[in-house]
Amino acid sequence: MDVLILGCGFVGRRVATRFLERGARVMATARDPEKIRDLDVEIAELSGLRARLPKGVLALHSIPPEGQADVIELLGDKPARVVYLSSTGVYGRANVVDENTPIDPDNDRSRARIEAERAVASGPWSSLILRCAAIYGPGRGAQERIRRGEYRLDEGIVSRIHVDDLAALVEAGMLSAITGAYPVADEEPCSSREIFEFCARLMGLPEAPGDGVKATRQTGNRRVDGSAMRSLLGVSLKYPSYRTGIPAALEAQS
Repeated sequence: MDVLILGCGFVGRRVATRFLERGARVMATARDPEKIRDLDVEIAELSGLRARLPKGVLALHSIPPEGQADVIELLGDKPARVVYLSSTGVYGRANVVDENTPIDPDNDRSRARIEAERAVASGPWSSLILRCAAIYGPGRGAQERIRRGEYRLDEGIVSRIHVDDLAALVEAGMLSAITGAYPVADEEPCSSREIFEFCARLMGLPEAPGDGVKATRQTGNRRVDGSAMRSLLGVSLKYPSYRTGIPAALEAQS
């Protein structure tokens, strides 16, 4: 089995590891190749990629639009399957999202995501779009922003997905024949106030914000139901809630 990881970063390296454990031959690109030299992958540059790709390769495309606008053109007709990591930001101001919610991009960033989705979906391969809620895990997420004092305290609802669960969904998606575009998230959206109070208790921090708190942009007010994709792929979440995922993330860093 041949696998290509376009953008072998926070999510991509976990997907690469899963396929390496299956005995696959994995080729990967990264913004900083030095960061993936610990993986048993073939490191590739985007330039000249098409000539190196084997026919029928399974590809994960996790490069954001601002990272490489023409990456789809570099694949030619080599992949048999492409899974693209998009964002729930494409739903715009929708407060409740599931697999039937129409897209409504309301800024340049989300419009660029939709253009990338359409490029993937129109390619000569089978494709699946995963529209991800906020991705967190060891070293990344609300717990890290709270530790740095970079959080926003309000009642806006945020949906999340642990990076290990997302990697499991990506792996299953790459090996499936399911097509279309689906939101992915865990089972417990919550307000930024709830996540702050939970993390503060967990990390032994004051539960009231201090004078040095920095305000960050509100990431939305959106409840995301990702159950359709989980059901279709037959994936059960290891971390269905931040209540288990954040402690595991902190433990992985200790």
